[in-house]
Amino acid sequence: MVLSAALKCQNIKRVDSLLNTIYTNDKPGASVAIVDNGKILFEKNYGISNIETGEKISSSTNFNICSLTKQFTALSILQLAEKNKLSLTDKLSHFFPEISKNIADAITVKELLTHSSGIPDHYDYTDTKNMRHAHDSDVLNAIKNADTLYFKPGSKFQYSNTAFCLLALIIEKTSGLSYSDYLDKNIFQPAGMKHTTVWNEHTKIFTPATGYSWDSTLNKFIQSGADEHIFFSTEGDGGIYTSVDDYIKWFEALQNNKIFSKQIIDEARSIEFTIDANKKLGYGYGWFIDESNTPKKVYHSGSNGGFRTFSFTIPKENFLIVIFSNRDDIDIEEVVLKMMQILEPNDKPFTKIEVLTS
Repeated sequence: MVLSAALKCQNIKRVDSLLNTIYTNDKPGASVAIVDNGKILFEKNYGISNIETGEKISSSTNFNICSLTKQFTALSILQLAEKNKLSLTDKLSHFFPEISKNIADAITVKELLTHSSGIPDHYDYTDTKNMRHAHDSDVLNAIKNADTLYFKPGSKFQYSNTAFCLLALIIEKTSGLSYSDYLDKNIFQPAGMKHTTVWNEHTKIFTPATGYSWDSTLNKFIQSGADEHIFFSTEGDGGIYTSVDDYIKWFEALQNNKIFSKQIIDEARSIEFTIDANKKLGYGYGWFIDESNTPKKVYHSGSNGGFRTFSFTIPKENFLIVIFSNRDDIDIEEVVLKMMQILEPNDKPFTKIEVLTS
């Protein structure tokens, strides 16, 4: 954004004041950063990462970033496609012969990537009776015998966590590595994201925040994470833990074509499936895209257990707002909209995701 130094300083003080009224020091809070023209304009942390210890949130605190994980899954798929390990036109049956043919022969990798596959959600098919933590393999087992699609693939947008769990398994099948190891070798380490990882029962998370839900009956926050939610632990749709510091490195890697070619980054951050043609709104590969005015806006939200996350970018201006929060009772998209109203009052930043997915 082209703002004078004095105006930037004034606006940042107003943003900080806004965030201080939303996130108080004695409750679960948030880690926030703004990057403008490739430089960190603002980075600050609010509240505590753990109620029991009282530890403060820092920019190196690792949060479950929920559905922001999908952009990492999507770029991994595009990377494998560029290496001719797979094609976006490949059918599910190419990877999963165990899935019912009328589903597996109908859906392409691209339709999984763009939430346009019509594949049934795994939640209703999973037998959770003896399950503590669900993984992507459990998602496959849950839907492999389903024989009905929600709609003809490619005809409609319907957000799907199931699709991205299957994409993670495709990454494993085509690379010969676990999803976690593939991301670590091909994204996290090359980008310098030294403390980013994918959750599982045996992995130690570096300085983790604890997620909390507000219980209005008990009038207090209660822990809300992998031990409280069976599906918290699926990998490809929402398994990554990272910090604001490391996420900025991810953004920089995308902006500078450090890991991926410019072509696949541009594809991922352009409309690949149109949600609303009149409003020029759609989904790319791992991001929602708003092309209603220039420059285009690229963004995504996340929600998992007691965590809420949001990333809003304007790639052409090298601009990023990222918020990771360990409480679920605040509308984080609304927070970013208010921040943008301060930073750019004459611009309509983005359409809320709940509108796009309803």
